[in-house]
Amino acid sequence: MSTDSVNEGRRRFWIGATSVVGAAGAVGVAVPFVKSWNPSAKAKSAGAPVVVDISKLEAGQKMTVEWQGKPVWIVRRTVESMKMLAEVEGNLRDPASNDSNQPEYTKNQGRSIESHSDIVILVGICTHLGCSPLYRPDVGAADLGGDEWKGGFFCPCHGSKFDLSGRVYQGVPAPLNLVVPSYYYVSESVVKIGEDGEAT
Repeated sequence: MSTDSVNEGRRRFWIGATSVVGAAGAVGVAVPFVKSWNPSAKAKSAGAPVVVDISKLEAGQKMTVEWQGKPVWIVRRTVESMKMLAEVEGNLRDPASNDSNQPEYTKNQGRSIESHSDIVILVGICTHLGCSPLYRPDVGAADLGGDEWKGGFFCPCHGSKFDLSGRVYQGVPAPLNLVVPSYYYVSESVVKIGEDGEAT
């Protein structure tokens, strides 16, 4: 057996082994790289609709859920507060929501799907500079206008005020009503926020 034939066999072995290791290394680098092109589970869920059970939400209460990285408020208004919505309309900038961002099926005084008019669903971000207003349902609050205040939302950053339908008052920095996202009722007590559907 010549030295040349032994060296040739070794050479082929080492070339083959190096190629296999190199290919495995390339795959090892490529898989995470290609995976990085796919959005993460968190990113996927950030834009996905949110399903919420509102069965335990009592009159006068507000709950907050997250949708697209934003706070979304769900408020069940009292019978009294629903009656007072008409009383503040003369003080509002856009009482009919003509300039506001909301689905057509919520273009009404309560800014809600009619069959669930005591519920209002709003993106909890002020339309001025993006602060999050406070829920102030206390009628007649002295720091918010006394007898003229029928409950609503107050932005502590720059003083914008909104009624309990999220409609903006006149004379405040916020130019528009609070945003009403797309939503529909899956059942009497379950709402899906983030897409239109058949309203119940």
